[in-house]
Amino acid sequence: MCGIIGVIDRNMSLMDGSRIREALSLMDERGSGEGAGYVAYGIYPDYADYYAIHVFFDNMVEPKSSVDEILQKWGTIVHQEEIPTYEQERLKKEHIPWRYFFKPAAELMVGTTTPEDDIVKHIVMKVNSEITGALIFSSGMNLGVFKASGWPEDVANFYRIEDYKGYIWLAHNRYPTNTSGWWGGAHPFNLLDWSVVHNGEITSYGTNRRYVESHGYNCTMRTDTEVVAYLFDLLGRQHGLPEDIVVEAMAPRFWDEIDAMPEKEEKFMRTLRLTYGPALMNGPFAIVVATKNGIVGFTDRIKLRPLVIGENGSRLYISSEEAAIRVMDPDVKEIYMPRAGEPVIGRVVE
Repeated sequence: MCGIIGVIDRNMSLMDGSRIREALSLMDERGSGEGAGYVAYGIYPDYADYYAIHVFFDNMVEPKSSVDEILQKWGTIVHQEEIPTYEQERLKKEHIPWRYFFKPAAELMVGTTTPEDDIVKHIVMKVNSEITGALIFSSGMNLGVFKASGWPEDVANFYRIEDYKGYIWLAHNRYPTNTSGWWGGAHPFNLLDWSVVHNGEITSYGTNRRYVESHGYNCTMRTDTEVVAYLFDLLGRQHGLPEDIVVEAMAPRFWDEIDAMPEKEEKFMRTLRLTYGPALMNGPFAIVVATKNGIVGFTDRIKLRPLVIGENGSRLYISSEEAAIRVMDPDVKEIYMPRAGEPVIGRVVE
């Protein structure tokens, strides 16, 4: 049911949020008014070298003082402020959106390959599992997630999305199924550089959750999509797998397909599937994932959720519906649908 759309300008030309707002609003029938959100990359050029940590606070007393204390223990708060919001008739402001620009003290994390990322990951997990009244929902560099419980146009207007300019945008209109709608459960989900929007259901959530939690992640947002962001961080950042191989691990070929491959490829795919068995995702899904270097879209191996691709010059679009792509770009040159399980990747030009 959910509506998803993403766009990348491979030349890193900036786009404001007005068009993706229109595109997501076109898919209102895919949602229920209980969750919508946007993420953009490149929106904080003045603080591009710092982690932009977005937090929902229930109040500005106890939870905020606790988060301040944790951040100051692990690094330096360079700047902080309430995220500007604008009253909407159909959207109740249940939380206070706040943002910190933060520099970790890398020397505090010894023996890891990405000490600053590991510090921020630690902070996210600690706050979200231990601090009542605080939820970190965005933690990457030069990117930001903006989400709430509401319709796409109301959430966009609440944050005035058109005021932000990015070279990658993802957006999502949620139709909650197994869990109730709430601000933290709205998409996109983010950890560090990874942002995820998802349509469908991860029926292997229990196995996937136990796998990431055995590697130090805590699932606290009461929805299956959260685990996708953590799987990409684990396999992509910590294990160093390229995006297409992460997709192969999470949505692998069927065994009969692997058996029919040439010997060298068959051996690799068999090893990958056996090594990352707990990362395999079952269920109907269409997913778009973004990092600062690009976006990747993919579906389950029998494509039980729709995914449509559009291309026009340097821009690649991935969406649930062709009409949403055409709202964003009426002059789109090429529209096609990828095969089931086939990753579609758009990378920035170096």
